[in-house]
Amino acid sequence: MHPLNWAIVVAYLLWVVVDGIRKSKGTDTISGYFIADKSLAWWVVGLSVMATQLSAVTMIGTTGQGATDGLRFVQLYFGLPLAMVILGVTLVPLLHGSGVYTAYEYLERRFDAKTRSLTAFLFLLSRGMSCGTIIAAPGVVLSAIFGIPLAWSVALIGIPTVLYTMIGGVQAVAWADVKQMLLIVVALLAIVVVLVLQMPVSPNEALEIAGATGRLQTFDFSFNLDDTYTFWSGVIGGTFLMLSYFGTDQSQVQRYLTARSVNEAKSSLLMSAYWKIPLQALVLLVGVGVFVYYQFVQPPLLFNPAQEEVVLAEAGATYDDLQERYAAAFSLRETAALEVAAAEAEPTAEAAMQTFLAREADIQALRGEALALAEEVTGQPSRDVNYIIPRFVLSELPIGLAGLFIAGVIAAAMSSISSELNSLATTSVIDFYRRWVQPEATDAHYLKVSKGATALWGTFACVVATYAATLGSLIEVVNRFGSFFYGSILGVFLLAMMPRAKGTGAFIGLIVGMGSVAAVTFGAPSSSFLWHNVIGAGVVVFVGLVLGGLGSGDVPAADGSEPAS
Repeated sequence: MHPLNWAIVVAYLLWVVVDGIRKSKGTDTISGYFIADKSLAWWVVGLSVMATQLSAVTMIGTTGQGATDGLRFVQLYFGLPLAMVILGVTLVPLLHGSGVYTAYEYLERRFDAKTRSLTAFLFLLSRGMSCGTIIAAPGVVLSAIFGIPLAWSVALIGIPTVLYTMIGGVQAVAWADVKQMLLIVVALLAIVVVLVLQMPVSPNEALEIAGATGRLQTFDFSFNLDDTYTFWSGVIGGTFLMLSYFGTDQSQVQRYLTARSVNEAKSSLLMSAYWKIPLQALVLLVGVGVFVYYQFVQPPLLFNPAQEEVVLAEAGATYDDLQERYAAAFSLRETAALEVAAAEAEPTAEAAMQTFLAREADIQALRGEALALAEEVTGQPSRDVNYIIPRFVLSELPIGLAGLFIAGVIAAAMSSISSELNSLATTSVIDFYRRWVQPEATDAHYLKVSKGATALWGTFACVVATYAATLGSLIEVVNRFGSFFYGSILGVFLLAMMPRAKGTGAFIGLIVGMGSVAAVTFGAPSSSFLWHNVIGAGVVVFVGLVLGGLGSGDVPAADGSEPAS
């Protein structure tokens, strides 16, 4: 990479760390460190909420998803607006007004300590693994593109993030998220501008080519439990996923607990309801644009440069033959794509489109051969989808813009990682250390433990990152991790709003719900992970209500306070 691009990346890393340390003022109490003394404006919280979800997995995995599969992925978020409205009238006022530091504290008030601890433990397990996946996204790319060991690339992302999160607490995290969100949007728009200027066809013609390959198909109304990206899985399963993520996941709950009032907390979530789907569509369109760009500029046969190097060394003759056939097939497809763009009359346009689709099928067949060869030679899945956008950025973007995008990827990673490390530390200290180990201590003591917990979770996430890098499309991996736990956790919070539910019923329901999701995950592995959220929540609520007479628990008042006796 050009020195100017490296200078942009290094300058960004230094800026975020230094500014995060500056924001550490006022974090000498656990209220300031964990929830910023409930002092942040709604737009700061809203941008932090969006930045927490928009990770490097989105920048790399989702754009790659757009290049290979088109816009269908956006259906995953169709349930988001509905989920935000539901949360605005249920859990947000309940949790914000209760004076808790974590969502799971509330469960002990409503049910009992064992339900709180089990739910908090499941959050720590799921979010700790997901955090590792989020680090893996930029880690694998930096490792493959720049030829550095994966451990070093993971450390490049993880160490600065752990540093400013440990020192500055949630306030440093939130303000860093604001800057990182702006950088991400600027980087994405810069790529769009470059694509429009460099493509030899007009935007309308580019969209026509993308549409011919099905990459502009946004809605799929088929009802298939094995297909993740359909309208119904997005509206039903996606609603449950978003309800659980934004309503019960501490990494998101902690964001709106920092808001100055309940109304500002609601406004921060509505920002995501309005802007998340358009932003996600923009990310996918970048991927679609790169796909169209590569109709006219020959792309690599393998996008992962590290894997391509191994294949050349171990099976050079076979790979060279594939590349010769690939170059010839690409020339034919390029001609066909230009004919599609030039065709005007209907019969001519239809014939040109059929020829183009046939040439595209030839290209995909050759890429399939190359991927199979790479997997055979290396003994590892290729996961080429995660390298499409980074390879494009470094080979096709002008100097400076490439550095801006890499900085944007790092920014996306740091915003999500810092939020998750902060929430993991908060839950570890509040729900376990203060609850079971040291109930009475000074704020200084808890702050010291919190910073140590942040460092430990950062180390754990970095270790997980080295494993997650081999799991496939990273955007799907992180959602699969979450969906295994989210539905059951959501079910417990739904029970908390039902007067009949009691502690023992909720605890047993949570165990049965997790067992049901595990049975479906391993017994029907082809089923979409989005439905796991519905199954988990439904089973927990059903079992909890059936066993409603067991245990203790009264519904607190609407403001989250203890019930009157």
